[in-house]
Amino acid sequence: MIAMKSNSLTCLLFLLLCATMPVYCQQSASADNDVLEPVEGKKDLYPSGANAKKEIDEALKKAAGEKKRVMLVFGGNWCYDCHVLDRALREGPAGEIMQASFLLVDVDIGEGDKNLDLTKTYKIPLEKGVPAVAILDRAGKLIYSSGDGEFEEARRMMKKDLIAFLRRWQELPR
Repeated sequence: MIAMKSNSLTCLLFLLLCATMPVYCQQSASADNDVLEPVEGKKDLYPSGANAKKEIDEALKKAAGEKKRVMLVFGGNWCYDCHVLDRALREGPAGEIMQASFLLVDVDIGEGDKNLDLTKTYKIPLEKGVPAVAILDRAGKLIYSSGDGEFEEARRMMKKDLIAFLRRWQELPR
């Protein structure tokens, strides 16, 4: 009788463990499988009086000393996906990689009529949409440009894909 109760209890515990384990495992793995977080209120990411060329020059000087790369994000305050990407680049695991490996410069395109010389320099085709990203090495050399509109629908981007992208382009220790 005692052996029967013990077996029943063991079986019940096993079933309970089996029922809850997949939920626990899915919760920890699903965070990176989620899309980027939505934004409630938009902030002034692209101040109208900003001098993008000067900000890029300053970031490059700082990047050389800090051994980081410079990420340029082309967009406008009107662009919802620009705000979604900005949030993702400042929070969570992606934010940690950004903090450690990149300096971020937001480049205002206005209504598609501002900083057009920089869009040409950094090979950003505005007709493919924004946000658009360019990555520069410490010397200012263009090493990546989102020429195919890869970030245009940032609200649909998976967190794990953004993290993989950042890891791919972060500077490796020498």
